Amino acid sequence: MTDFLNAFFLIYAALFPIINPIGNTPIILGLTRGRSTRERALLARHVAVNSFFLLLGSLLLGSHVLEFFGISLPVVRIGGGLVVTAFGWRLLNSGIADHRDAPSGEHHLDAFYPFTMPLTVGPGAMSVAIALGSQRPSLADLPHLLMLGGSALTGLLALSLTIYLCYRFAEKTVSRLGTSGTNVVVRLSAFILLCIGIQIIWTGWTALTALH
Repeated sequence: MTDFLNAFFLIYAALFPIINPIGNTPIILGLTRGRSTRERALLARHVAVNSFFLLLGSLLLGSHVLEFFGISLPVVRIGGGLVVTAFGWRLLNSGIADHRDAPSGEHHLDAFYPFTMPLTVGPGAMSVAIALGSQRPSLADLPHLLMLGGSALTGLLALSLTIYLCYRFAEKTVSRLGTSGTNVVVRLSAFILLCIGIQIIWTGWTALTALH
């Protein structure tokens, strides 16, 4: 039971600060201005489900996929960092003005891009999930492997539930900020996201150069 809880908290504690669903709520609200509560709830559910399967895939298959294509984790960080940087730059320059006046049925919200990736599950979270998955025991220790797999699955479910609740109630979370306050927080969050993207690129580049 102790090993189960340790593995559960390891998964949750390692991924939560990187995904940062609480910090993402102003951006989610800014990108869904003009949308109904029902649409936002549906989006939150889809993002939570997408995030769960994306993290699960990274945890279980990520290291094998990278090995198959001959891709290293530093390269993944650099490529993902470029995506995060580009998204942060676009959001920083657009703010919420391009989204807040859009009619509810004008266009379909794509729950995967940019809401799931890179906003929620970015290259940092995927890299951590891949790294955690690469440490799993071999099939020879099947009971321990199943126990750790169950705890990892529970941790990802808890994390997905956290994402859903934060995004589902994003409007209530930042309602006291008002339009101007939300706009400030969105732009500040976008700048931080831009800096995170650059930091991810730098981390990947540093690790890549160290290999050579």
